[in-house]
Amino acid sequence: MPINITMPALSPTMEEGTLAKWLVKEGDTVKSGMIIAEIETDKATMEVEAVDEGRVGRIMVPAGTEGVKVNAVIAVLLEEGESAGDVKAPAKAQAAPVPKPSAPPVASASPLTPAKTGPRSSLAVLDPSLRRDEQNVCARIMASPLAKRIAANRGIDLKALKGSGPHGRIIRRDVENAKPGAAQPAQGGAPMAADGLILPQILDDRVYAPDTYELKPLDGMRKTVAKRLTQSFMQVPHFPLNIDIMLDNLLESRSAINAAAPKDVKISVNDLLIKAAALALIDEPDCNASYTDKGIAYHKHANISVAVAVEGGLITPVIFRAEGKGLAEISEEMKDLATRARDRKLKPQEYMGGTFSISNLGMFGIKSFASIINPPEGMILSVGAGEKRAVVDEAGAISARTMMSVTLTCDHRVIGGAEGAKWLAAFRRYVETPEAMLL
Repeated sequence: MPINITMPALSPTMEEGTLAKWLVKEGDTVKSGMIIAEIETDKATMEVEAVDEGRVGRIMVPAGTEGVKVNAVIAVLLEEGESAGDVKAPAKAQAAPVPKPSAPPVASASPLTPAKTGPRSSLAVLDPSLRRDEQNVCARIMASPLAKRIAANRGIDLKALKGSGPHGRIIRRDVENAKPGAAQPAQGGAPMAADGLILPQILDDRVYAPDTYELKPLDGMRKTVAKRLTQSFMQVPHFPLNIDIMLDNLLESRSAINAAAPKDVKISVNDLLIKAAALALIDEPDCNASYTDKGIAYHKHANISVAVAVEGGLITPVIFRAEGKGLAEISEEMKDLATRARDRKLKPQEYMGGTFSISNLGMFGIKSFASIINPPEGMILSVGAGEKRAVVDEAGAISARTMMSVTLTCDHRVIGGAEGAKWLAAFRRYVETPEAMLL
């Protein structure tokens, strides 16, 4: 009996992915454990192993296909004695029978239910979530999918059009004959989708002529980053706390550590900051927390997510239980994670599960900035560049010191101002007196 190969869920939150490459072709023999394909998720490219043995009878989803749903059949294996003729086409979702329109809709019909004039698009039938979104966003507008797409691209308000299709349905010619107008009128703000996100932005041809720019399609990572950060910025009540920290002692300690360390070990300032942040979270456990609808989750270990810039976005590999790791171990682990992150070779469990984030733009000369919280974490630390500044000490003397500005962004549902200030005090203590990290 033919064996279906389905789209795997490579992480707990994965719903779809891109089938980037097939490493086998129809007719090839496959053994259990053999790498057969590469799947792109929003964060990484991962290899897929065969679970069963057999011969590739048919590849259902070609390489390069985006938006492949988890558990969708992507290929079929044949067992001994079977042929390609034994492979049945994947069952298509059956739409409800569509009665032939014999009379106009009765007056008592719900105003939110569009009249059925023919089969719905296959995409809407096969994907219930798209059908729900369509009903939620455009429930009062009877228009064909093509008409909606053209209207969105031209900035035409469908509500202002009168449809010439069956039962007043807006069709392609109605939109093409309409004059471009403002995009959907904002009532108290930008138009909102059913899930609370701002609807996708469309460039107006009257403002930017199509030949004046190059449109690069969004990849999975960019889409996910945009969605998650928009949700975080809109839904998480956050506030910033800023302090300046003296780096002179930390820089001297770093130089001494590297001088005494083996040649293959080189501790960076960021490694020391990761360790200091982890210890500060253990000292202030109220800050090592995440908000949930059922209560506040207080984490037992400091899992530090570190922002790494990659092509097309960023990713946050995690140093787990950083409070118990030495500087050499943190340094080696961070270098490995950052390298594989840029190659998109991280496993989902390596960039999920953080309890706190660090984003360091000091190497780019940025003095101060505030990051957006990375849910479900409760805080994120933004690290600026270390620079020489004139500092007045307690005796009133002025001297040049290496100072660094940091901003702690807090989720106010979890962290109060006092708790955030206590964490920053603990963090500054470890940075300004790095020998305290050894206690």
